[in-house]
Amino acid sequence: MSNSTRDILILGGGIIGLSIAWQLARRGIRGVTVLERGRGLGEGSTGASSAVLRHRYSLDNMVALARDGISAYRNWQSFTGLVQPTATFNNDGILWLPGDRHWAPTESQRLQQLGVAAEVLDDAALADRFPAFNCCVLTPDIETGEDHPCTGGGLALFENDAGWMDPVLAAEDLRTACRAAGVEVRMGCEVKAITHAGGRVSGVALAEGQRVSAPLVINALGPWCMPLYQAAGLDIGWQLKPVRIQVVYIDRPPELEGPVPVTADIPGGIYFRTQNRGQQIIVSSVLEEDEREVVADPDGMMRETDRDFEQIKLHMLQHRLPALSYRGKVRGYCGLYTVNFDDVHPVLGETALKGLWAANGFSGHGFKLAPMIGAMVAKAISGISLADDTSVPIDMFSLEREPISLQSKSVLA
Repeated sequence: MSNSTRDILILGGGIIGLSIAWQLARRGIRGVTVLERGRGLGEGSTGASSAVLRHRYSLDNMVALARDGISAYRNWQSFTGLVQPTATFNNDGILWLPGDRHWAPTESQRLQQLGVAAEVLDDAALADRFPAFNCCVLTPDIETGEDHPCTGGGLALFENDAGWMDPVLAAEDLRTACRAAGVEVRMGCEVKAITHAGGRVSGVALAEGQRVSAPLVINALGPWCMPLYQAAGLDIGWQLKPVRIQVVYIDRPPELEGPVPVTADIPGGIYFRTQNRGQQIIVSSVLEEDEREVVADPDGMMRETDRDFEQIKLHMLQHRLPALSYRGKVRGYCGLYTVNFDDVHPVLGETALKGLWAANGFSGHGFKLAPMIGAMVAKAISGISLADDTSVPIDMFSLEREPISLQSKSVLA
């Protein structure tokens, strides 16, 4: 590939980079190129995402942003303009099990006021809707593994319009839509440096020695974002670090009957959902301490899950789904969050280097927010609004903001 010039370069062809590219294309912006370091889509954070599409967040603006992003996924064919998209929205709903009687009614009311369908389930309603579930509000003993007399009496929250999608298929659909609209998506293009002169970005240098010139560059490189800022001598003012995230999956046994929605089990410290047409169950953590394993080199990350992690999470899962057995092989994989250690929310906008934009630090929220993150950035760059854009202002994630105050800095924040 020879040296070239483009109007806009997007670094990173994951769900964030492709969403930005697609939202620019929807606004009629041309001269856009996406540079993806992987040979195939989904080799970074996107491919290992659990791609849970849930609305509930601590902040109302985040609920609204998730609502608008999920609306795009629910109407994927219309949003992408593809006659036959490969990704499908799995409307399994999400079940929140908080372990008490106070949280769910308050959150249900708040979500409904923000335009999100939600309802409260007591033990009887939970057993009727999801008979495989144990309604216990107690946390299992991970020190001894001993059973306890299970105690009900809590109230659960159910989001009716939530679910999940296959993240790689969604990315493939966006790439197809982008290319049809004239966006250039180059695979196997590793960016080694951002070039600049006189306080303004001028393009990028690729690993193979070529240069691509552009007056506007968007860094959407996920776990690989910070070295480029540092090499350009730029301090963006936020602690964004790649973090190893573990996911375990098992085959679903035939004795586990009834629907299994996406579930956030707070007493157990886990979330889980089905995959592979309901034939498997994946489980991972919602605990802050499991989102703090910083990886020095994302390319050298250990891909296998830890044995202790597997045992603890499966113990919690079996407590919630008593019919579950440990028969069969336990498998797992690891992915990467780019965690903003200051407030676990993304940073968006132009940096101090003119023409260089940041779209980083999604801390596990990226997939569900991606369509509207793309809209925010595309609107800010082009000045063009579309009818399905979110009303949440991009300034919420400004690089100049103060860190958002939160009680917990986990993926559920």
